[in-house]
Amino acid sequence: EEDQSSFSCYESTGDFSEDLRKANIIFVIGGPGSGKGSQCEQLAKKYGFTHLSTGDLLQNELSSLSERSKLIKDIMECGEPVPGGIVLELLKEAMVSTLGDTKGFLIDGYPQELKEAEEFESKVGEPKLVFCLDCSAETLSNRLLMRNQSSQCTDNAETIMEEIESYNQASKPVIAYYERKTQLCKVDADGSQEEVFLEVCKTIDSFLTKEEAASSFPTETQ
Repeated sequence: EEDQSSFSCYESTGDFSEDLRKANIIFVIGGPGSGKGSQCEQLAKKYGFTHLSTGDLLQNELSSLSERSKLIKDIMECGEPVPGGIVLELLKEAMVSTLGDTKGFLIDGYPQELKEAEEFESKVGEPKLVFCLDCSAETLSNRLLMRNQSSQCTDNAETIMEEIESYNQASKPVIAYYERKTQLCKVDADGSQEEVFLEVCKTIDSFLTKEEAASSFPTETQ
């Protein structure tokens, strides 16, 4: 893969590999308009987690003058998606930079496809939890239309439905993958932001309690 051979970031952050594998990593996935970003912001404040959005990481990189930012600009100008290897590098670097100052990582809108999930596990580690904010297409469409009106965005209902359908198709293998691994927690996100937040908190509280109990009784086996 060209995008992975171009950089040596993994070598430079390799000392932290074991620490990253032990970290509390939580993926938050959901369709456009499901409220991923808002939930992650609230959860980060409540639990002392670090909220990482791949979109924000890419924007930050683009505003820098790095060689990598030039490569990303060239790719985007050609209308191509940014390669998963580059997105993964940005995620890993951001995680390493805050590793000692956080209680975990909330990764927003990632992975978007199965290949990204497998690569993340191979290069970083397994998520402890995967939240899927499950929303009907009608709810997503209504939210996005309202958001577009307030931001004067020109996307119409047809474009929005295509975006939602594209997400649904890409996410099916990812959701099935984590269901098999029992890390997936589906949350009904059709309700209010407060209702969804309370539901997610219940699961995180239960998970943290189990983690705490397990760490109190160390075993010989790995």
